[in-house]
Amino acid sequence: MWKYFLKRFLLIFPTLLGITFLVFLISHFAPGGPLNSEIAKLKGSGNLAGASTKQISQEEIELIKQRLHLDKPAPVAYLLWLKQIVQFDLGESRLHSRKVSDLIVEKLPISLFFGLSGFFLTYLICIPLGIQKALKEGSRFDFISSFIIFFTYSLPVFAFAMLLLYLFASGEVFSFFPLGHEVSDFYEELSYWGKVKDRIMHMFLPVICYVVGSFAVLTLLMKNSLLDQIAKEYVRTAVSKGLSFSDSIFHHAFRNSLIPIATGFGSNLTLIFSGSLFVELVFNIDGMGLLSFEAVRERDTDLMMGLLLTQSFLGLIGKIVSDFCYILIDPRIDFE
Repeated sequence: MWKYFLKRFLLIFPTLLGITFLVFLISHFAPGGPLNSEIAKLKGSGNLAGASTKQISQEEIELIKQRLHLDKPAPVAYLLWLKQIVQFDLGESRLHSRKVSDLIVEKLPISLFFGLSGFFLTYLICIPLGIQKALKEGSRFDFISSFIIFFTYSLPVFAFAMLLLYLFASGEVFSFFPLGHEVSDFYEELSYWGKVKDRIMHMFLPVICYVVGSFAVLTLLMKNSLLDQIAKEYVRTAVSKGLSFSDSIFHHAFRNSLIPIATGFGSNLTLIFSGSLFVELVFNIDGMGLLSFEAVRERDTDLMMGLLLTQSFLGLIGKIVSDFCYILIDPRIDFE
């Protein structure tokens, strides 16, 4: 089994090469790339119509190309970027005029704070709810909970976040929670418990949106997986030998039903680190999701590639974590 995991870890590096090379080529040849972004920034806009106030000479354009390695063929430019990465240098963000590594270190804890809270709360709610729905299939509880689940599933996360803001933070209906950000402007002036309360108030609505994003899928997956295990012969055999139905469920069927849940564990883990773009946009949370959006919008190549490398690496690690969860759930699983 350790040979399998060693192979998976070794395959991370060629996989990252393939992902980053493909995205680098697309960003290199896509219209409106980093060169156009730099030229537009230098020109500026002189009036409301956006007319250029400064003419850029060909010599200046060539200097920009040299700085961005756009004067070289794409494979050569990629190798120069890769050489930089090997030296543990993710480059410098043109948008923020800061090192990419510093930006990632600054924004990652923010996404982790909200993502981990939503992650644990999602599993704490969905797994017990899925079990209850399976045990009470066809009951009024199953019908009502299914209605709520499908209602939340039909709402896009972006729309649901806007709805929560309008209802509970805008003041039009209620103003229980702040409109956004991670903390209040006067956060440093608060006492210890005041800071704790302020954090909870700011994280409450965003975390609900994180939970709703995977609430329906995870709950129904747990329910259907457990129903599938209950219908199998080994559960009937355990009951016929004198084991109570609840014991046969929680000692045997429950563990096997967790295997499909572990499949999505890696993807959910990736979301924690990369941040949720829609949630961060609506609640103005300065995390990894918003940073990724800005990097793509402004064609900030070093920042975009640095974030891609980080998030792809974490995604591949998440897949390996999912495989490891399979073994924890059922040691009989042999990937070889």
